[in-house]
Amino acid sequence: MLLCFCRQAGLFFKKGQSCTDVLVYLALIGFHKHAGMNANAFRHFYGYHFTENRKIWIVRPHELPTTIQRGGIEHMDITRSGSQPSGKGPAEYFTGTVRIDPLFEAPEPARAVGASVTFEPGARTAWHSHPLGQTLIVTAGRGRVQRWSGPIEEIGPGDVIWFEPGEKHWHGATPTTAMTHLAIQERLDGKTADWMEKVSDEQYQA
Repeated sequence: MLLCFCRQAGLFFKKGQSCTDVLVYLALIGFHKHAGMNANAFRHFYGYHFTENRKIWIVRPHELPTTIQRGGIEHMDITRSGSQPSGKGPAEYFTGTVRIDPLFEAPEPARAVGASVTFEPGARTAWHSHPLGQTLIVTAGRGRVQRWSGPIEEIGPGDVIWFEPGEKHWHGATPTTAMTHLAIQERLDGKTADWMEKVSDEQYQA
């Protein structure tokens, strides 16, 4: 494959010279962006050669940055499923049995935090709000959501719910069916939620 690429680039090797000795950087110079280099820095670091009146970017394999050797962006992070312990929803903020599976907490300057939350039948959050809003994506079961002074809405798999910043609301399972959703929100001054009073049985059954 590399030999074919070299021929397409218009560079032909002498007998006995292999493509592993010289890696042609013609179509791949875009990788410098992923390595955090501008064009001038890339040219300075790698240099270039003129072959048959054609400028050819080249670099030897051992000179490749670790980023490109790995075939990806250096700071990409993969969190494997099951690598983070599940937690129980605190009784202070939840009614009933709730399991919280953390998914991600983006490093600064990003602010996004995400978790998968499973509510057993009848379980729900307390009333609360989020300083920068919240997105819920239902992945399983049947649930309920309500904003302050609004009606209770039933939700199911595939539904996406958005709560505006500062909007008082609650969410949870139906009385008979568990519900799991992804919850995504952002930190503001280190805080993602403002917790309030619990949802009473009368409010939940309304």
